[in-house]
Amino acid sequence: MTELQAPAGRRDPGGAEPISVAIVGATGYGGGELLRLLERHPWVRIAALQARGREDESIAGSHPHLARTGHRVDDALPAGVEAVFLALPHGAAAGMVPALIEQHAAIIDLGPDFRLSDPADYPRWYGFEHPRPDLLARAVYGLPELHRQEIAALADEPVRIVGAPGCYPTATLLAIAPLARAGLIADVVVDAKSGASGAGREAKAELTFSEVNESVRAYGVGGHRHVAEMEQELRRLGWADLQPVDFLPHLVPMTRGILAACHVRASRQVSQAELDDLYSEAYGAEPFVDVVGTAPATKHVSGSNYCRVHVRADERTGRVLAIGVLDNLVKGAAGQAIQAFNILFGLPEQTGLEQLPLSP
Repeated sequence: MTELQAPAGRRDPGGAEPISVAIVGATGYGGGELLRLLERHPWVRIAALQARGREDESIAGSHPHLARTGHRVDDALPAGVEAVFLALPHGAAAGMVPALIEQHAAIIDLGPDFRLSDPADYPRWYGFEHPRPDLLARAVYGLPELHRQEIAALADEPVRIVGAPGCYPTATLLAIAPLARAGLIADVVVDAKSGASGAGREAKAELTFSEVNESVRAYGVGGHRHVAEMEQELRRLGWADLQPVDFLPHLVPMTRGILAACHVRASRQVSQAELDDLYSEAYGAEPFVDVVGTAPATKHVSGSNYCRVHVRADERTGRVLAIGVLDNLVKGAAGQAIQAFNILFGLPEQTGLEQLPLSP
């Protein structure tokens, strides 16, 4: 490896040139959402869209709704871009990252290849040995509400890797992070629902309309891979005697959305007033987390980078119910990655992400 140089560092939004970015995996759902959002980002110049096996192909071929952007997709990735968003299946990004580091590019990986800090977790949860375990320790888990300072600190590092969280962990962690910090979780059961776009764009028989429509199906029974992220971050939040997270996701017949209902057995009795104070303190200043007084629906956040959280003390059972809802393609993927990108480059965190939720 050649000697690494210091990166360009943070940008001054008052006078800097736009940041040149590339999207790798631009033809998938995550890549399309990145393009939709970054196209209107005032401090970004989209320098390249890349997808394997494509040669000077109009983006309209993969994303007709983005045809007016005029962008084209190619198989090659040009040198010199300042930031690269990777929207790839697990195992595909890790092999690309070393070359991008040598080109001094900041890397925001929407896949799982840099989410987990322990190399042993990759063969267990993802079925492959991580090719660069040395880089895992230098990557930052890109959930801004938990790791804002660490993301910002990457700006002055020669290796800048953000591992954007998965959609289920984002909804779950934002729902219960205040409880974990306060030492209030004895154990937790997470019952989660997702729209079909969370499974990606690859053709699968179980994701056809006939199979998904008018049906709800549990999957990942016995251990969904996103549990690894949840437990890693809950330990970091201070849950010292962490118990295994009991997580069961379900596929529901909708396109977008995640709802994570977290049933928490509290470590001690807790009142609703205490919960209200705890969540107000945790999220009162957060630009993309809204604590709401009634149970939220996925429609309340569709198309936006917002996560809505509701917490309730159940006097009858003695448990705490914490619910998180978000759009899996925005706050659960592309929007969150852009949020981390903004922090990394010293831009206002909400830049390019101000859009309100879609109407029903």
